[in-house]
Amino acid sequence: MAFTLSGDDVCQTALPTSIPNPYWVAFSPSSAKLAGITIGKNKLPEDQAWLAVLSGNQLNTSEHHFLNPIATVYSGHQFGVWAGQLGDGRAILLGDLAGQELQLKGAGKTRFSRMGDGRAVLRSSIREFLCSEAMHALGVPTTRALSVIGSDLPIRRETIETAAVCARLAPSFIRVGHFEHFAALQDRNRLKELADYLIASHYPECLKSAAPYLDLFRSICERNAKLVAQWQAFGFCHGVLNSDNISVLGLTMDYGPFGFLDQFQIDHICNHSDQGGRYAYHRQPQIMHWNMACLASAMIPLLSVNSNENEAQEQLRTALEAFPVTYAQAWQSLFRKKLGFVSSQDGDIALIERLLQAMHDSRIDFTNFFRSLGAINTKTSIQQINLRNDFIDRIAIDEWFTDYIERLKAESIADSDRKEGMNRVNPKYVLRNHLAQTAIELAQKKDFSEVNKLLMILESPFDEQPEHEAYSFAPPPNLPLVEVSCSS
Repeated sequence: MAFTLSGDDVCQTALPTSIPNPYWVAFSPSSAKLAGITIGKNKLPEDQAWLAVLSGNQLNTSEHHFLNPIATVYSGHQFGVWAGQLGDGRAILLGDLAGQELQLKGAGKTRFSRMGDGRAVLRSSIREFLCSEAMHALGVPTTRALSVIGSDLPIRRETIETAAVCARLAPSFIRVGHFEHFAALQDRNRLKELADYLIASHYPECLKSAAPYLDLFRSICERNAKLVAQWQAFGFCHGVLNSDNISVLGLTMDYGPFGFLDQFQIDHICNHSDQGGRYAYHRQPQIMHWNMACLASAMIPLLSVNSNENEAQEQLRTALEAFPVTYAQAWQSLFRKKLGFVSSQDGDIALIERLLQAMHDSRIDFTNFFRSLGAINTKTSIQQINLRNDFIDRIAIDEWFTDYIERLKAESIADSDRKEGMNRVNPKYVLRNHLAQTAIELAQKKDFSEVNKLLMILESPFDEQPEHEAYSFAPPPNLPLVEVSCSS
């Protein structure tokens, strides 16, 4: 059921603004299957009306009639500062498809566009499309991307670019910022309506609780703690973890200046606009915890109905304390699997931390190192391990590999079985920025082959795909750095 709450103070009717001469840039058959859209032989929708619908040019296909497209209001903290009212400034929710909300990003102005034009550009739309589908294939909870529709309509950003509309899917696009908005207005009725909708539609287990709103908060915290642990394990940097970009379903959403780590740097900043490094890689767990604290503050009125405000605050504070515990457990479990450990031993965390520090000091490629680690034979000598040659401090890394191999021997698992297990959690292919940039530059010349090739490769990130080996390589050292900012 698509998100709808009564009253135009919450959901404003928002008709998409058409774009001239729309054309397919990219389409995800996997997402189409999720949405119940029939695919033709050309791997595009069988019903040709979908091109017009997904570009925002019409609201009907032969089977679906989107009668009430809306934009929703929310507020939030941006870079740690209260920003007040925000809202869907360039996203329009068309309706429901097979239990998924269908939203068009870049389909024109809404009431909440403020000074913006409500549009998206080809560059950012391709990045969101590819990363949404790549994250899903990695097993990371995420909004999905259905399509990118292009147009030659000029759009001004830092330079003149062309317009695009990205269609995306999610069970719900409700954010922490929705709760913050009604809390700021001191509108307990709206808060209750929002929480009740969320429980009924997405957290039905909370209905059985004696304290359903407290359990709702606990559940949201747990999902987001596990989510950010997965980001860390795959070397993913979101870039803009403002509270209005945080899903209450624990989904990765609002892909902007994101980036997967190439050379590992614990304090890597992927957002060129984040000059203070608030959203650097190593701070993502802390910032997600901070956003959960924002949600806790917004939910105080819900819990204080049956108790006083001080009691409500204490209940939420106690629940919030579980976040770092849940995160640490998830992070440790994920990194044990990345290293091929089946059991848990006391020295594991120290071993992981020593490795990450050595990788940081030597700027080791994050994805390729962990993928290659599975090939180590426990019977080989340290001097035969080629991976050690990439590290600056040879003595320290030799000591680490010595301890690591001893730890592997404690598992009583064959090297071949361990490698198979490690290759199921350590991807060979991720969406590296230089790969996305190449696809974007070709797409800007109306060559969309690379976008669709990347989609195909990234849909099977753990497979060897020897014919696409070059897509697993780190960017050449002489390649100019791809800078992404909030406008991306």
